[in-house]
Amino acid sequence: MTEIARHPEREPAGRRRRVLQRAEGRPDIGRPSTSSSAQGELKLLHASLAAVTPDNHPRTARLLASSTRKIAQKVIEEAGEVALETVKHNTQAIVRESADLLYHLVALWHRAGVDPDSVWVEMRRRADELGIAEKPPKARNRTPDLSMPVPQGKGGDHDQGE
Repeated sequence: MTEIARHPEREPAGRRRRVLQRAEGRPDIGRPSTSSSAQGELKLLHASLAAVTPDNHPRTARLLASSTRKIAQKVIEEAGEVALETVKHNTQAIVRESADLLYHLVALWHRAGVDPDSVWVEMRRRADELGIAEKPPKARNRTPDLSMPVPQGKGGDHDQGE
């Protein structure tokens, strides 16, 4: 038996909190990844959001109390930060900003009532259909929206290129 196990008061505060949360049956919010899948981590975060209060996670509580528009703006902001750090080739910052993006995306799913499993089902469907979970091609037989101006320039597909 380790010294920490015999003397729980000597454990780091974060570990002690996580042990207490598990003992009380509460979700372990913000723990380091021990899951073998990102899918499990995102599902855990999503489930944990229901237990957030201003006392246990004030920043997340403020985010969840804000408007859907504000949470959506945070997703856009974090996606932009991931893109900027990628252009700068800053790998550590890409990882940090990606974690922020996923956190805000899960908060947006929570607000919208979207279960993470439904996202994984859609990704699996795409992988089964396309061989990879990429964005599906636009339907070619779609009737154009004549109320919108036709883009001028090198072509109309804005999803291509870097």
